[in-house]
Amino acid sequence: MEINFIALFLAAIVTLVVGFIWYHPKVFGTIWMRENNFTEEDLKKGNMLKIFGLTYLFSLMIAMTIISLAVHQSGAIGMIGGPMMVEGAKPSFSAFMADYGMAFRTFKHGALHGCMAGLFLALPIVGINGLFERKSWKYILIHAGFWIVCLTLMGGIICALV
Repeated sequence: MEINFIALFLAAIVTLVVGFIWYHPKVFGTIWMRENNFTEEDLKKGNMLKIFGLTYLFSLMIAMTIISLAVHQSGAIGMIGGPMMVEGAKPSFSAFMADYGMAFRTFKHGALHGCMAGLFLALPIVGINGLFERKSWKYILIHAGFWIVCLTLMGGIICALV
């Protein structure tokens, strides 16, 4: 199984694209600003190149992690010691990959695993942070919803294209 880096780069863009839509004032942006006590002026401050650059870098890290969640064959690769060990793997590995190498490699299947990651990883993380920060449920659900949508799309892209 070779990694399609174009798919990873594409999946990492998802957070930026969804973020532009999700946090737009006509969607959840106005509520998000109110829940954070932000003004339009507050949002104009800051180094946007740094913010978007680091967002993309972090999203790329997330995309790399989603491979192990959405692509089942990555588990088989891990069992033999990683991609560097494929050449020296036992014949049973090659037989397994010949039989199941492309099983469950669809957008739909990856989206399912991405959604599960959103529900069972992102929601609890955002929820815990929000509770300790004394944030509202609107705040928690806006952010968790964003991550559920992003991880769903990222999982789909990665599973179908990696």
